[in-house]
Amino acid sequence: MSYYISPSFLDKVAVHITKNFLDLPGVRVPLILGIHGRKGEGKTFQCELAFERLGFEPVTISGGELESPDAGDPARLIRLRYREAAEQIRVRGEMCAIFINDLDAGAGRFDSTTQYTVNTQLVNATLMNIADNPTNVQLPGSYDSTPLHRVPIIVTGNDFATLYAPLIRDGRMEKFYWEPNRDDKIGIVSGIFEADGMPQSEIAEFVDAFPDQAIDFFSALRSRIYDEQIREFIHGIGIEKVSKRLVNSVEAAPHFPKPNFSLSRLIEIGRAIVGQQYRVKEMRLVEEYNQNRLFGSQNSGQVSPNSQPPSQEKNEQGQYYKAYVEKGSNGGNGKISQLSSEVQDQVQQLLAQGCKIGIEYADSRRFKTGSWQSCATIQSNGEKEVIASLENCLAEHGGEYVRLIGIDSKAKRRVVETIIQRPNN
Repeated sequence: MSYYISPSFLDKVAVHITKNFLDLPGVRVPLILGIHGRKGEGKTFQCELAFERLGFEPVTISGGELESPDAGDPARLIRLRYREAAEQIRVRGEMCAIFINDLDAGAGRFDSTTQYTVNTQLVNATLMNIADNPTNVQLPGSYDSTPLHRVPIIVTGNDFATLYAPLIRDGRMEKFYWEPNRDDKIGIVSGIFEADGMPQSEIAEFVDAFPDQAIDFFSALRSRIYDEQIREFIHGIGIEKVSKRLVNSVEAAPHFPKPNFSLSRLIEIGRAIVGQQYRVKEMRLVEEYNQNRLFGSQNSGQVSPNSQPPSQEKNEQGQYYKAYVEKGSNGGNGKISQLSSEVQDQVQQLLAQGCKIGIEYADSRRFKTGSWQSCATIQSNGEKEVIASLENCLAEHGGEYVRLIGIDSKAKRRVVETIIQRPNN
């Protein structure tokens, strides 16, 4: 099976790696290439294809390896892997690179409540030091005066704004935002369904039917289309015999005929998957559970006779949600004038429980990746001051998502997360 690699992606990776192996007089080349973008767009897989085309296997580090119960271990691991890559270049006589997958998951700080450990600081400091001194990378407790070969570093992540700002400055890291265009998506999806014999015209129509979905959506859809045959296999032999049939069995592995890969069938399954995505986004049961636990289960399901239900508006997917803010009439500019009575009541209850009030915001791109930014944690316990701070934040971020955070100051954890503003409303 031949997989598609985006020409722009391959060009960016190839130029960065090649440039780090050249001696360009008077030119300071960034050691790190940061590839960031939405989840599920194939950043890691495209990197692997690029490395294969360039003819080498990188030294890989996972973002999950950047934390440890022992302080200093992740930083030492980065230095050790860097020296291993430099030794591979010397011994094998071919290019090599360090590949750190999901750097922001291991070293990023997503909001004010994210724990910032000593290891996080040391990882950032180590990467900065290597970027500044790529030929002099030492292990703790030893010193080797022999210069190392320069080893380019490729890192991936969803939101580099969560990383330590000096690490991602232009002199150290070159940034590349990966957002596949329509041609890239058609090429990648063609590779996914290559063995299924789908014509190129149907592939294009299939991609156009789900323009907002990431690449992993189409791969998951292809897996889902086999569910019906697997279900028939389970019912055919009996669910209690599946384990013996598949594990340590003397019989040959079961064979499944090619399923129906018609365009209409694929679109039908795709819509079912999209429906499940929207259910996850819209249900947000954790808010209901936290509010019931915080304010008392006796309030659950009860509506005050004097209360009015929040207005219903449609979001960008055409689904309804609660409008928690009231719009002012400031010359028709649509700016927020005050919070709704529902939010004010929620603020009162949180303050009565001794909770702190926080505010977070995100634009449309960050909202899709769940990367919220902290606006402020309001230190005052006065209701008027809290309401004023909320209204100021709403006015400042009028075209963005804003959510209210209730923080239990004793347990140091969140008890409420409520979106009180969405863009274009």
